[in-house]
Amino acid sequence: MRREVPEGDGRVKIVFSRRGGLSYPGFRSYLMRLRDGDLDGIQIHWNVIDIDGIEARDHPSRAGLQIADLISYCMTAALEPDAYGNCELRYAKALRTLIYHRGNNYLSYGVKIVPKADQIPLSEQQKEFVQFFGG
Repeated sequence: MRREVPEGDGRVKIVFSRRGGLSYPGFRSYLMRLRDGDLDGIQIHWNVIDIDGIEARDHPSRAGLQIADLISYCMTAALEPDAYGNCELRYAKALRTLIYHRGNNYLSYGVKIVPKADQIPLSEQQKEFVQFFGG
């Protein structure tokens, strides 16, 4: 999209919603580890990632953070059972067209399950999520 967007320098700016439990320096270190090639199979176009520009902002300060939290909630609801043991897949399915993917593979690109889905026990609803997103 760089040719179509005149603002900025073309790099991705990563902004987190400020919350407890996430180490922002730790995330920076993780990105640098990926960049420096410590892991096999990582293909990232690093000149568009602004690692030094990673920041955290208060949730109400940016509409984009609120939208990101909403999308995150939709994906969480699809994978984390509620008090009755059910997962809600409809929201995640509705978002599929907006999620980054290559071919029909969303799980290696736009959606990350850690540890990998084939390494953990999954309910039937969770298996449906994985299958729907290309697993």
